[in-house]
Amino acid sequence: MTPAQSEITTNADLEWCYDAVHGVSRTFSITIDRLEEPMARHICLGYLLCRIADTIEDAGHIPPKTQTDLLNEYDRLLDHEDDRAVETFMTDVEPWIPEEANEDWEVVAQTPRVLRTFESLEDEPREIMREPVRELVDGMAMFTARYADEGGLRLQTLEELEEYCWYAAGTVGTLITGLVARGASQERADEMRSNARSFALLLQLVNIAKDVDADYREENNVYLPAEWLEEEDVALDAVTDEENHGGVTNVIRRVTGRAETYLDDAQRYLEVVPEQHGNRLSAWAIPYLLAVGTMRELRERPEDVVREGDVKITRAEVYALLQTFEDDVSRSHLDELRSEMAERPLHQ
Repeated sequence: MTPAQSEITTNADLEWCYDAVHGVSRTFSITIDRLEEPMARHICLGYLLCRIADTIEDAGHIPPKTQTDLLNEYDRLLDHEDDRAVETFMTDVEPWIPEEANEDWEVVAQTPRVLRTFESLEDEPREIMREPVRELVDGMAMFTARYADEGGLRLQTLEELEEYCWYAAGTVGTLITGLVARGASQERADEMRSNARSFALLLQLVNIAKDVDADYREENNVYLPAEWLEEEDVALDAVTDEENHGGVTNVIRRVTGRAETYLDDAQRYLEVVPEQHGNRLSAWAIPYLLAVGTMRELRERPEDVVREGDVKITRAEVYALLQTFEDDVSRSHLDELRSEMAERPLHQ
């Protein structure tokens, strides 16, 4: 393949990756649309690398031991370039890709394409990204192995929940921080790193609080701490039973309350994040504020998580938030927006 053909192939792969992110994640789709190059491609590829592992870890139809084996194989792909390893991984994962694959599984099916595009990046950003992604994959493999006998995750304590959140989201925060902090002052970089965990745990805990029903029914995973469910006399395998709606709702309130403890540090992260290398404040402020709005809904109607299967803010509010950021929004306005969205929908 000539250099010109290689460049065309890489560009086509990158365009496919952008389209794939838009298909699998509304939140990251918004984020990437707000970023400029080269940050947009870096975050796009970093997210897809993590999404491949997340899809395998969430697959309720794959036996836990097989999940662990697949995740360990995937980790080896990220360790070094090895075409045979890619072929081995695809041979092992393809039997588990559903015949009518959704967008998540389409990304898994295109793992070689994602890896090829990732390896084409410049050395510095690629190596900044590699270790956090591998830490995420290793953490997911550890959890699937830990609960192999249960057939799905059954987290026991608040500490274990936050350990899981670290691997699922904190590692992504490390990846993002490594990319956006390049060239920043040491003081600013240190402050970002000290608050990155809070930013990530805030978003992940909100997701866990609102997705209890889907996590159990579709993935056979229970992330709500068993110790908190036990206090409500709710068995781990009965979180979706109608008679337990009240108890589960109380635990959802507690998880939401825990997420709220990370709001201030997460906002501080946004207040110091530099706008360079194509990074933009709005790319991360919007997910933060969407989490604030979702926590408002979880406080007001937590029972809808178990009665209706989800709690989310309306499309009208999402649109109003996006419109707010069409104009330049200074960091000083974040606190005002946070206060407003914590009280009522933004579009009202």
